[in-house]
Amino acid sequence: MAHVNPYMAGASGHCPKCGEGVLFEGFLKIAPTCEACGFELGRHETGDGASTFIILIAGFIGAFGALFSMFAWGWPIWLLLLVWLPVTLGLSLGLMRPAKGLMVAAQVANKASEAGRHDV
Repeated sequence: MAHVNPYMAGASGHCPKCGEGVLFEGFLKIAPTCEACGFELGRHETGDGASTFIILIAGFIGAFGALFSMFAWGWPIWLLLLVWLPVTLGLSLGLMRPAKGLMVAAQVANKASEAGRHDV
């Protein structure tokens, strides 16, 4: 088996161990096992880590874009809302799966386990 970059595989929604199976069962639900290699993916849950990073990134871009548009071009409030709310929502939804995949991949690559669990 060829060496798989777990971060690229996770970000693209594939199993970080083999790079072939799917990582997600739904939009953000981690599959219990990889259908290709049988790796137990369900053990690697990220909690709210990915969403925290994405909220900060998308919020900064949306807020900065709205403030820039308001002061540089004098956009009215309705136009700011019409443009920057969908941009922020699109960024949030578009970046969520890759970010969660990266966090799962980081756990797999670093052989991390849940706190209090000591698997050998």
